[in-house]
Amino acid sequence: MDKSSDPQMLAKAQTLIEALPYFQRYAGRSFVVKYGGHAMGDPEAAQDFAEDIVLLKAVGINPVVVHGGGPQIGAMLKKLGVESQFVDGLRVTDKATAEVAEMVLSGAINKELVGWINAAGGKAIGLSGKDARMVTATKVARTVKDPESNIEQAVDLGFVGEPTSVDTSVLNTISAAGMIPIVAPIASGEDGQTYNINADTMAGAIAAALGAARLFLLTDVPGVLDKEGHLLTNLKPADIAALREDGTIRGGMIPKLETCVHAVEGGCEAAVVLDGRVPHAMLLEFFTSQGAGTLVSA
Repeated sequence: MDKSSDPQMLAKAQTLIEALPYFQRYAGRSFVVKYGGHAMGDPEAAQDFAEDIVLLKAVGINPVVVHGGGPQIGAMLKKLGVESQFVDGLRVTDKATAEVAEMVLSGAINKELVGWINAAGGKAIGLSGKDARMVTATKVARTVKDPESNIEQAVDLGFVGEPTSVDTSVLNTISAAGMIPIVAPIASGEDGQTYNINADTMAGAIAAALGAARLFLLTDVPGVLDKEGHLLTNLKPADIAALREDGTIRGGMIPKLETCVHAVEGGCEAAVVLDGRVPHAMLLEFFTSQGAGTLVSA
């Protein structure tokens, strides 16, 4: 059969043409991608993800990957016999736990992801927020409500931090050199202590500081769903506040959307919550007209 009339070949060509305006519009811009969840434990999904990141770089976009690793940290703590304490569902990160978290995040996971991207044809370099003082953190202050007295009480979560400042110079230098930064969510505080940071929060802070075109939060759900289970594709901060108030948004989706709102209000053009289990979900969201996931913009 004449390849010029092959429907599959024509569909591929049409997809490239459809993507062209996006290539042109976002060449030279930054995409920050939070990577974690299901894809981290699946070699095939990890390979797909690595290929997506290399493709973004190849078409002139500057991807920055921030990865998590909670399950891997938990597994290593168990293997080493380090007991974890939880307060209201939040892990207390003592000195021993913080050392294991840094070992797993900055070591095993970070270098594995670097390896996947290099194998896909990219040039990845592994970092943490501590490198070149890229991210400065402060200790997280949290409160929980006492179930008996209903009074808010302060909780010490140990060496858990949140970003207070981001120096983007090292990320810009790496990207300009044709390389892809892979960032572990570990940072130092002004007090010299090392803090473990939630990967979503880290990615949001970096996206805001870079003025990124997109922040992608890859999750294990399709995006934000309404009460009937339908995907909500476009949200503004006011929409999110209303959906949280009426109970549509709850549980683990709340902090993810808080991260999105902080990012877009801090200078990121838009943030997307999408299903990292779907092959090439990031490319479907960005380079096709129908998109995927939930886009949050200011």
